[in-house]
Amino acid sequence: MSEVILSVLGTAQDAGLPHPNCFCKNCTNAISNPQFRRLAASLAIILPDEQKWHLIDATPDLKEQMARLQMKYNLKGKLMESIFLTHAHLGHYPGLLFLGREAIGANGIPVMAGPKMKHLLEEQAPWSQLAKLGNISVQEIWDGQAIRISPFVTVTPVEVPHRNEFSETFAFWIKGPNKKVLFVPDIDRWHEWTHDIHTVCGEADICLLDGTFHSVQDLENIGRDYREIPHPLMVETMERLQDLTKKTEIYFTHLNHSNPAIDSDLGIRGQIEEKGFHIAEEEMEFRL
Repeated sequence: MSEVILSVLGTAQDAGLPHPNCFCKNCTNAISNPQFRRLAASLAIILPDEQKWHLIDATPDLKEQMARLQMKYNLKGKLMESIFLTHAHLGHYPGLLFLGREAIGANGIPVMAGPKMKHLLEEQAPWSQLAKLGNISVQEIWDGQAIRISPFVTVTPVEVPHRNEFSETFAFWIKGPNKKVLFVPDIDRWHEWTHDIHTVCGEADICLLDGTFHSVQDLENIGRDYREIPHPLMVETMERLQDLTKKTEIYFTHLNHSNPAIDSDLGIRGQIEEKGFHIAEEEMEFRL
């Protein structure tokens, strides 16, 4: 049976760390020391035996993420077999432009997107040029419809509520030969979802969940209103899922630059880990 690796390419909220026009402690640390940088949240599914890989979300950091992946897994010069998109927000699809005429000049890369996202990519500039020139081929996907990317791997979109100004928003189930992963980088509130988060996480071996904000205080510290940017708080998520930590590996990703869990000096990360939860880091690997 072929090996399947799920690789973490990025763990930050859309604008990354450092965040533009911010000089909070986390951002200042990242500006002065590259080891504190975080790229926008993204995953890759790697099939080493086939020398193939698939991407989940094309972030603004795609150029760097792709180079790291290609070097690490001996995939130099090999483009992704397909791209799965969660939704049309800053951190999740602008990287598609690197496939276009001004950069790679790719040929027919399948881009898996919901119906609204497909319409946006095919009808709205500059994305429409990618489709017109054949750099990408947008394939429509639907809630609950499994897509088989190899004999041993399926990716299944699950619709979630999340400020859908331009497109629907998907989470993804990634099922390998031995393990099942739930990836939910963005959602407004757990209680607004048609699925019960406790039940869903209980079905997973590994979860990578929206960890944008640790608590309401995160945004108050940078002068933003939490109600304008709805995401489940890490403290709430941990309370909901506490009894699952011995069964399911639960990681937080999509971390906002204001999140104190990033700051190793505060000890908040230690508190999270004491509860049995984890912070996702770039280049983490999961064997599926």
